[in-house]
Amino acid sequence: MRMLRRSVTAWKNRAPQATLPLLFTLLIYSLATTVANTQPLEFRYGVSQIPDYELKYPVDFPHFDYLNVDAPKGGTLVLPWLRPLNTVSPMYRPAGFLRSYDHLIERAGDEPSGYYGSLAESIALGADRRRIVFRLRPEARWHDGRPITAADVQFSFETFRDADILGHGWAGALTWVTDVNILDPLTVEIRADSDAAKQLFLLSYIPIVPAHYWLERDVSEPTTVPPLQSGPYRLTGVSQGRYLIYERVPDYWGRNLPVNRGKFNFDTIRYERYLDATVAREALRAGMLDVWTETDSRHWLASYDVPARGAGWLVLGRLRSRDQSGARYRLAMNTGRQPFDDLRVREALFHALDFEWQIRVLHGGELTRANSFFAGSMFASSGLPNETETALLEPHRARLPARVFTHAFSFPSTNGVGVDRDGLLRARALLAKAGYRVVDGTMVDPVGEPFVIEFLSFSRADERILLPYMSSLSILGIQAEIRMIDRTSYQSRMRDADYDATLVGGGMQVPPSWELRPFFHSSSTRLNASSLNDPAVDALVEAALNTTHLDQFVSACRALDRVLLWNYYQFPLDARGDTRIVYWDKFGRPDLPEEMYIAPFPDGWWFDEDKAARMR
Repeated sequence: MRMLRRSVTAWKNRAPQATLPLLFTLLIYSLATTVANTQPLEFRYGVSQIPDYELKYPVDFPHFDYLNVDAPKGGTLVLPWLRPLNTVSPMYRPAGFLRSYDHLIERAGDEPSGYYGSLAESIALGADRRRIVFRLRPEARWHDGRPITAADVQFSFETFRDADILGHGWAGALTWVTDVNILDPLTVEIRADSDAAKQLFLLSYIPIVPAHYWLERDVSEPTTVPPLQSGPYRLTGVSQGRYLIYERVPDYWGRNLPVNRGKFNFDTIRYERYLDATVAREALRAGMLDVWTETDSRHWLASYDVPARGAGWLVLGRLRSRDQSGARYRLAMNTGRQPFDDLRVREALFHALDFEWQIRVLHGGELTRANSFFAGSMFASSGLPNETETALLEPHRARLPARVFTHAFSFPSTNGVGVDRDGLLRARALLAKAGYRVVDGTMVDPVGEPFVIEFLSFSRADERILLPYMSSLSILGIQAEIRMIDRTSYQSRMRDADYDATLVGGGMQVPPSWELRPFFHSSSTRLNASSLNDPAVDALVEAALNTTHLDQFVSACRALDRVLLWNYYQFPLDARGDTRIVYWDKFGRPDLPEEMYIAPFPDGWWFDEDKAARMR
C-alpha cells in the first residue's frame, strides 16, 4: 500500500485539477496492480497464448511425437541465403543464427498454441497477465562453459528492445516490453504493457546472448568474428559475402531436453550466399544446393522438369505452415501523404487491381486471394459483425465507414481474361467524387496537378505484381512508376514515411500476437506501412492485446479486420499456404500427423546415407 500512496501523491502533485473520478480510477488500478504483483506465482512446464488452453503434452513428456528420436547424426545440409552476409552479430539476424543460441521456450509443431520450456525450466504468468517469469535451467551453459543466467536474459531483451539500426534487430517488435527484472540468478521477470502471453511467439524467437561477452563489445557493430554462442550448432566458418558454416555441438547441454530430442541431426549446415533467385535455382539444379523454397508459381509449374526429377532424385514437396495466416503480400498506401489520405482514392486504387488476371497469367491459377488480414484462421471476419464485434465498433461509429456495420466485405471478382472494365469504371467514378478528372488522357486533381504514384521497392520480384497493376492505372490516366532502391535505403525511407505505396509481407501469426501493434498502431513508425493513425484501429489493437478470454480476442481481431478492410488501407493479395520446397532426395523426414501446424524443417530432417549413395 506504500506504493499506492506514493502513486496517488504523485498524481496530485502533477495534476492538481484532477477530478475525484480520475483519482478513484487510479486508486483502483494501483490497488489491482499491487494485489496482482503480490499473489504467488504458479510455475508450469508449458504455457499458451490462448487462455484456459489445455496443453497437448504432459509434464513428463519424453519428446514431441512428430520427431524421430532415433534419427542418425551426420552429413551436411547446404541451404541458400539471398540477403547480405556481411556480419554475424546476432543483432543483424545472420543466416542460421537461431540454431546457435538458446531460446526461453519452444513451440510444439503439432498443436495450435503450445509452448514448452527450453532454456526456461518453468514459466509463470502474473495474475494480471502483464508479467511473465522464467526460471532457467541450472545446467544451461555457454560454449565457453559459463552458466546462462538471468543477467543474460535481461541483457538480451533490453539490448534488442533499445537498439534501432535501420530495421535490423527487434526494436520495433519489442515495444510491449516495459521492464526486465532479475529476481535471482536463475529467475527473470519480463513486464509488458498488455497481455504478455500474447507475445509467446517472440519470446520463443529472441536469442539469448551472453552478457559477459557483449558487455566488452558493441552488438550493433558489424563483425565477421564468430561470437560466443550456446546452441546446438556453433558458427565455425565465415566468408564475408559468400558463406557461413555451422558445426553441430556433440556435447550441447540441452541435447536431451524433451523439446530437442530428435532434432539437430546434421553435423554441418552451410549457408551459401546468392545474389538472386535465378542463380540460386540454377545452383539447386546443378546439385550445389540441397533445398530451395520456391515462392514463384511460374518456376514451381515449369522450371523443374529435368532428368533428375524424372529419376526421383529431385523432389517437389511442401512444408506445413499453418502457424501463419493472412496474405503473402499486401499493397500498402501511405495514408500520411496526399492523396492517399482520402478513402475514395484508396478504394478507387483497390478496384483498379485485377487480381484474377494476375492469378491466371502470372501464377498459373496456383494461388487464391486472401479475403482477410487473418485469412485462413478463426480470426478472419466474415458476414456482418456479431453482437460482440458491434459493441467494440460502436464507440467509433462516427469515424468508420457506414458499411462496416451494414455490409459484408467482399473482394470484386473478374473473369481474369483481360482489362477489368467494371473495376476501372468504379475506380473512375470514385476518383470523380474525390475531385479528379481526366485532361488530355491524364488524371488530374482539383487544382490541375497530375495524379502520380510511386511504388517503393528493393526487390525485382515486386515488378511482376506491380507492372500489370501500373498498366491498369495508366488506363485511368494515373502516372505510376517503381522506385527501385537498396534494402538499407528502403528501410530508411519506410521509417521516415517517405513513399507513396509499397508491397509488404502480409503474414500474421496464429494466434495474432506481436504484429498487431507494430503493423497497425499509430505509435509505430517503422513497420506501420500505411502510416496508420486511426483511433478505431488503435482501440481495437489494444482490445485484442489486453483481452484474456479467447472469444473476446477473436472478436477484437475480427472487428479490427473489418476496419482495415473497409478503409482500404492495404490490399491483401495472395493467401498464404503451405511452403513449397524443391529438394534432392538424400534426406530422411519424420512421418507427420494430419494435424500439423509447423513442419520441423530442417531441424527434424536427417542425412540418409543410402539415398545419397544412390544418387552418386
